[in-house]
Amino acid sequence: MKNHVIVPKRSVFRGALVGVAAAVLALTGVISAWAVSPNGTAPETNLDGSSTATGSYLAGRHAQQTDDWPAAAEFMERALADDPQNIGLLRRIYMLRLGDGKLAEAVPLARSVSAAEPGNHLANLLLMADDVIAGRFDEAGRRLATGSDDGLARYVEPIVRAWIATARGDKAGAQAALAPMENTQGFSVLHHFHAGLIAEYSGDPATAETWYLKSLGAGAPLRIVQAVGGFFERNGKTDEARATYESFRDNNPDTLLLQPELDRLNRGEKPAPIVADPRQGIAEALFDIASALHQEGAGEMALMYGRIALHLRGDLPLARIMVGDILEQRGQHEDALTQYRAIDGDAALYWTARLRVASVLEKMGRGDEAATLLDAMAAERTDRSDALVELGDVHRSAERYEQAIAAYSGALTRIGNLQARHWVILYARAITYDKLKRWEDVERDLLRANELSPDQPFLLNYLGYSWIDRGVNLERGKAMIQRAVELKPTDGYIIDSLGWALYRMEDFTGAVTNLERAVELKPLDPTINDHLGDAYWQVGREAEARFQWRRALLHAEDDELSATISGKLENGLPRRRTAATQPGTQPTAK
Repeated sequence: MKNHVIVPKRSVFRGALVGVAAAVLALTGVISAWAVSPNGTAPETNLDGSSTATGSYLAGRHAQQTDDWPAAAEFMERALADDPQNIGLLRRIYMLRLGDGKLAEAVPLARSVSAAEPGNHLANLLLMADDVIAGRFDEAGRRLATGSDDGLARYVEPIVRAWIATARGDKAGAQAALAPMENTQGFSVLHHFHAGLIAEYSGDPATAETWYLKSLGAGAPLRIVQAVGGFFERNGKTDEARATYESFRDNNPDTLLLQPELDRLNRGEKPAPIVADPRQGIAEALFDIASALHQEGAGEMALMYGRIALHLRGDLPLARIMVGDILEQRGQHEDALTQYRAIDGDAALYWTARLRVASVLEKMGRGDEAATLLDAMAAERTDRSDALVELGDVHRSAERYEQAIAAYSGALTRIGNLQARHWVILYARAITYDKLKRWEDVERDLLRANELSPDQPFLLNYLGYSWIDRGVNLERGKAMIQRAVELKPTDGYIIDSLGWALYRMEDFTGAVTNLERAVELKPLDPTINDHLGDAYWQVGREAEARFQWRRALLHAEDDELSATISGKLENGLPRRRTAATQPGTQPTAK
């Protein structure tokens, strides 16, 4: 379906420890694994009165499912008042308050959870953080002394215990705490990184360098690059520092995130370590785990660890951006704005945060504010194209197509020599040109985008369908859509494109096969149902055609589509002969 346009999301920045992401995800469950009652059932309920435990519990579950965590916690608290011995409810309320960032309320809840369940990892983790903030390292250590075998706890708690031992001056204890992770698949990079941080903090640069180099590896993530590069700078190894930074830049050519480091290196200044004390080391460890979770789609657990990391260290901007991103994905836009707007000091991350602010404003229906911010950013940094690209997206979403084209064109001019990664800007400009019926411009941008980056399924689908829709380059267009289907075999919209292309080429049997598959994948899409109805009609399956048209009409929101379907229900379609019965003739467009 050409008109169902998807413009792939452009990544703003890489996260932290991507090397542990898959291993982390394999060990964690969703929030319900921590929050439901032990037997997996709803709490015991009192059926008398209007404010029963059952009603409050169900209302809380609904609020949680719609990502209204403050309301969910309030309903659950009402249910707990009716059923005060229900540990499952208590655990759930704690998780909701922690995830919502209400630490003043979460801490006493964590004490209650820990009292009822002494081995509860997330409750003990927040209480440990509270002890560390108060300087009670002995008490913090006792909370985690026995350890937990529950999921991620086996890998988070050893790092935390190592930093607590470091705070007490116990180097041997720190090494012993970390040791089990050194050869653990998926977690060795986390071991190496924190062993290096601890060694450097403890005044052992030789050991620190050994561990840092082991953690660096190919494609090292941002936090490791920042830590190792800064270590090289502090120890007079400026060439090694520059090579570390530039290697990251080569793999992430549009990033701003290491520009402050390179500028500082050029000035000859020496940076402070990214971790200045054990409290910051624990915050770093929790953020590293949270970042890996987030990148693998485990946003709820990432949010929990991120909140505790920020509780320990509020000036951890990457963690704040991560928390903001999770909140943004959950539709909690005001809270996401609060996180992004709290970032300052680091010029590169401040720029990233402002781009995120613009994105959230646009989602909130405040596109004019987003456009004003992006206009200012584009004028502020004339060497950057990203603000203009985002500005083009905002204008295109608001159907200000001429302004969108101007923004995309300005971005492409600033880039100059286009690389493979820039195909998406040309694609976005092409679909904007299409809204203005400027086909020659559409075709030019799509062809150039395909030259830059072949095998992009949405691009192949759009260009192939456009050609077939116009009755030109039919076989090449069909081949493009077939390739898009190979790349996205479960995308109902792309399969619909192939089915409809075959219909336009009068291969009605092939059209039916593909359109039936598309309807299986997208059963409620009115356009796909309408297409299948047309194909059924052409192969003589008129009753099934009318069924699909009625189904399409039921879900159609577009007046023009509704009118077209109503006409077909009344009059049917002109019958066509299939391409197979007309050898030597070129299929015609509908």
